[in-house]
Amino acid sequence: MASRFLLFLFLSSLSGAVIAQSAIKLPSKAGHHRRTTPPKLTDNYYAKTCPKFDQIMQDTVYAKQSTNPTTAAAILRTFFHDCMVEGCDASVLISSTPSNQAEKDYDINQSLAGDAFDLVTRAKSALELACPNVVSCADILALATRNIIKFVGGPFIPIQLGRKDGLVSMASHVEANLARTNTSMERMIEMFKEKGLTIEEMVALTGGGHTIGFSHCKEFSNRIFTYPAPSGVDPSLNPKFADRLKKMCANYQVNPTIAAFNDPLTPGNFDNMYFKNLKNGLGLLASDQALMNDPRTKPIVDKFAADQAAFFQTFVEAMVKTSVTGVKTGKHGEVRVRCDRFN
Repeated sequence: MASRFLLFLFLSSLSGAVIAQSAIKLPSKAGHHRRTTPPKLTDNYYAKTCPKFDQIMQDTVYAKQSTNPTTAAAILRTFFHDCMVEGCDASVLISSTPSNQAEKDYDINQSLAGDAFDLVTRAKSALELACPNVVSCADILALATRNIIKFVGGPFIPIQLGRKDGLVSMASHVEANLARTNTSMERMIEMFKEKGLTIEEMVALTGGGHTIGFSHCKEFSNRIFTYPAPSGVDPSLNPKFADRLKKMCANYQVNPTIAAFNDPLTPGNFDNMYFKNLKNGLGLLASDQALMNDPRTKPIVDKFAADQAAFFQTFVEAMVKTSVTGVKTGKHGEVRVRCDRFN
């Protein structure tokens, strides 16, 4: 799909994605995970009911990412958008019906890439053959995210399992929970705080989401065509970078699928290059640049740009928190037969 619809900026090979081998130090505070993890989530939830769960997930994720390198960014963004609205319950996977507009069809979610939904569907189909009516779509989405981040060079995230799929998916619930590219820093900090995440964790999650993947031209066109400056270009952008973006996005209104990598230098690798880019005027979105302009976040950008291990450590802690946000267990949810509709 990418080859048909996207003009990529600063092309670089995605075929060399490797699995990082270094161990990631987990949060050191005693009981940290016990406090944030609901008691019914466990490491080996499917050990008896679906023994092939881990292998099926690994095989499906790696096969999809190997043939469609944009899947990693797609699944991470979909997981985050799911957890921020209703909790990590696969509500973002539900299709709309004549009587209900689901989360997936709210405008901010319409850009979620089809590769993510396809990966979940493939995994669910394989798991239904191996162990029918056992594995939730919410757990599939969570573990797929963990596996794929590791596959493209990121840290290992300890994801526990046992989530049930939610019973509600409404487009009207999205706006208050997801930031847009022009959301103020004050509001972004507030939104993450509402989910129990610190400012440092917010910066780490933003970097994790933007060190891989791409954004469509319409999401940053105001920075290169209509910015309130004599040149019409945001002066915080590197001039050469801005010129390349302008050329690439010249026809974006005719072809809205044109996009640019969020990280133009190492777009297929999960690393700390995103933060280094911000310091050099290579941040693509207005929300990226805001991290460099705000005194509360700039020191964190500087820290992560200088120390990838520190970024990975905070990202892991933030993802562990995110992965248990508003999860449903027991009778508070269901195991869907199909991930795109309620039973």
